[in-house]
Amino acid sequence: MGVGGNLWNLLKPYAQYEGFDFLRNKRVAVDLSFWIVQHENAIKTHVRKPHLRLTFFRIINLFSKFGAFPVFVVDGAPSPLKSQARIMRYFRSSGIELSNLPVPEEGVSAERNHLFSSCVQECVELVELLGMPVLKAKGEAEALCAQLNSEGHVDACITADSDAFLFGAKCIIKCFCPNSKETFEYYNMSDIEAGLGLKRKHLIAISLLVGNDYDMNGVQGIGLDTALHFVKAFSEDDILNRLHEIGKGNASKIPISIKSEDCMDVDGNSQNKKQSHCSFCGHPGSKKDHMKFSCEYCVKRDDEGCLRKPEGFKCDCFSCGMHRRHKEQKRQENWHTKICHKIAEEPDFPKDEIIDMYLCKDNGYFSANDGPHIVWGKPNIEMLIDFLNFHQHWDPSYVRRMIFPMMSSIFLRDMATTTVENLLFGQYEFDSLERVKMRYGYQFYVVKWKRAGCNIVYKIPSKELDAQQDVRELDETVDPLDDCDAPEICEDDGCSFLMTDENMDLVGAAFPAEVKRFWQEQELKDLKRRKNSTSRSPENASPNSKGVPLNITEFYPSTKVKYQSKQEESSKKDDGQASGGSKMKRKTSSSNFSKSVRRRLLFD
Repeated sequence: MGVGGNLWNLLKPYAQYEGFDFLRNKRVAVDLSFWIVQHENAIKTHVRKPHLRLTFFRIINLFSKFGAFPVFVVDGAPSPLKSQARIMRYFRSSGIELSNLPVPEEGVSAERNHLFSSCVQECVELVELLGMPVLKAKGEAEALCAQLNSEGHVDACITADSDAFLFGAKCIIKCFCPNSKETFEYYNMSDIEAGLGLKRKHLIAISLLVGNDYDMNGVQGIGLDTALHFVKAFSEDDILNRLHEIGKGNASKIPISIKSEDCMDVDGNSQNKKQSHCSFCGHPGSKKDHMKFSCEYCVKRDDEGCLRKPEGFKCDCFSCGMHRRHKEQKRQENWHTKICHKIAEEPDFPKDEIIDMYLCKDNGYFSANDGPHIVWGKPNIEMLIDFLNFHQHWDPSYVRRMIFPMMSSIFLRDMATTTVENLLFGQYEFDSLERVKMRYGYQFYVVKWKRAGCNIVYKIPSKELDAQQDVRELDETVDPLDDCDAPEICEDDGCSFLMTDENMDLVGAAFPAEVKRFWQEQELKDLKRRKNSTSRSPENASPNSKGVPLNITEFYPSTKVKYQSKQEESSKKDDGQASGGSKMKRKTSSSNFSKSVRRRLLFD
């Protein structure tokens, strides 16, 4: 949920959109629970343990397709306030009276749903088998994700909880946009500060006023827009202290910029008191004086009087300006006083426990000096196959094929940093570059992988075909993370090949000689193609080869020539007079037809 009042709608104008390669070589913290709760919406058809399937394919795509380095964070023990808010949310959705709401013992938190906890534990086992780092939070997972982001351990957070900004996150990736070149929708805290003038403590104050995950009620009668205008009147360092003072009943704590003060102008008159104005022209002065002499605002010549004021006229003199400013300040002061009274009527406002949780800098099980232990390893293939075969009933050959893009990305990264020759999966070697492929608006190399020392053609078992068909049906989803990128299988001269789409920079760093040879071959092919196009003989060239468009009679020459040739043959066989008579008859008879009929007869 995050902050109440739908904070995302307020932040929507400051969303940024980036393309497919935005996360390349970046570290991202992933709220694993956020992924798991999405499986009901992400998968339309019933499958076995959808949370495992969703996590498996999302990790592979996030690591291989998008080139990111994910760090997965799981929730710890929920706070008592969060447990109470969750129970209240359940009561409201079920239509149960809140008077029957049980109150947990102080300091004791309600345990999470056992079924959901078992799903999380299975996903954690899967993530660790895939070689991805997993961190456990002391409380909320988004709090640890935000801490990792604010301390520079990761570059962004993947979560839909808006309160991650309240915990200190700098960049949040909210969702992935399908079928678009701008794949990622993300939010930077710097853009929010520049656009709305809100900083972290401002957002905390808004959450206290409108409600959050720990207190769903907030302050009665205060919505998101009201809270936004109220907190912007205070500085970030002052807003939480002012809320404490107002909550204690001191409603006079209004910001100095809002208070109206009586000031004297240079003539000794009060600026808050409006001077008398002429009812005829609307300018300072009396009508009696303006009947004798024109005022300085209306005078053009000595013999002219004041001009009648138009409808809707507003005087722009100094006195009127100060009066309007004082009136607006008074209105703002009354509005703020009304809001302060509403806050003061709220019992135990604000809750210090909520503020402390948002400002906490110790959300993980690691020291500030040592930092979190974040290491990316290689997947444990054999144990992963056993795990997925037990939970998903997937064939081992299918698992190996689905994880192949992830293993190829790891292999290319290792080849770029080491000179040790080894085989992908222990049996595949780099063969060649097939072609360059455009995908999501970016170029990729199509790489051919050959099974080393074996010319047996790779066959897909029947079970794998069934599973693959099942995956294709389920992958009509809204999230590109769920799209399965299985390698293509091809056969050439009795050898089996797997073809994958690989990042051009990775392939160039791992196999520079092969890339150089590929582009040299492409240049030779282009040169040969250009020579063949210029070596055509001029006799075979079309008379309209210069690009002049043909008219309709030239576009259909065959039928017209055929018709004329038949006409000439018939004229040679008959007499001059007979042929002339037949021509006249044909001419007169054809002239009786409409233009569309004559056109059809001509081109039949």
